[in-house]
Amino acid sequence: MQTSQRIVQICLFLFAAIGLFGGTLQMFLGQPDTSPRLDNVHRFLAGVYLGTGIICLWAGWTVREQGTLVYLLALGVFVAGCGRLLSIAKVGLPEPAAVWLGYLVPELVLPIVMVVAQMQSRSGG
Repeated sequence: MQTSQRIVQICLFLFAAIGLFGGTLQMFLGQPDTSPRLDNVHRFLAGVYLGTGIICLWAGWTVREQGTLVYLLALGVFVAGCGRLLSIAKVGLPEPAAVWLGYLVPELVLPIVMVVAQMQSRSGG
């Protein structure tokens, strides 16, 4: 396996772990102390999060066969990070700030790393 493919695989497995753990946890916890509408939306999106984690796990396992899917998953994570950034700009940074910034930075950086590595692996590098 090329080094660039291994980098893509590691990013996909990281996204998978985050999606599987986070999606399962949020599906179970829901949105405490809120309206039924917000809890419903929260658990729905937890299912999307969990499902994306499963897709990332499969894509990481079959990374040598993947092309466009890698770019689409990277885009999804990057857009999610942009959503978090928009939330911070609109309503402020939640506490503790270090935790939320710890989520944000990889959501914006790892997709770029993954796309560059995927481009290199597709060009034979």
